[in-house]
Amino acid sequence: MNPEKVVFGFFILLALTLNFGFVYGEIDNLAHHHPWELASVVVVNLIATVLKLGDRSQMGAVLLATSLVAILQLLAAAVIWTVAAHASAEGFNAGALSSVVSLAAGAMVANVVSVILLIIETTMLRR
Repeated sequence: MNPEKVVFGFFILLALTLNFGFVYGEIDNLAHHHPWELASVVVVNLIATVLKLGDRSQMGAVLLATSLVAILQLLAAAVIWTVAAHASAEGFNAGALSSVVSLAAGAMVANVVSVILLIIETTMLRR
């Protein structure tokens, strides 16, 4: 068993499961989406992205692209949350939360693609 592959797979799956946990729930209900959970999703996705930087194969390039898409959407969600909570005159409302959760759901799609690609790559190694 390769410990590097275990850590790599761990962070990719953790990114997906944390992202799902944040997105799950009513889209406009603040009680279902916690800011610390969004922060943990961003951090774990950043770690997963760094782990993908070393692979120079075509599959590695696609995995990195999916990770960059997820990071971009999660950072946009974090910016919207921060601006709506601190700089907006109307405060953090259901519309802002819906935008945050929608962006996080897009990042979750990118994470699903990343996990599917990881599964495909793993099954191709067993020939």
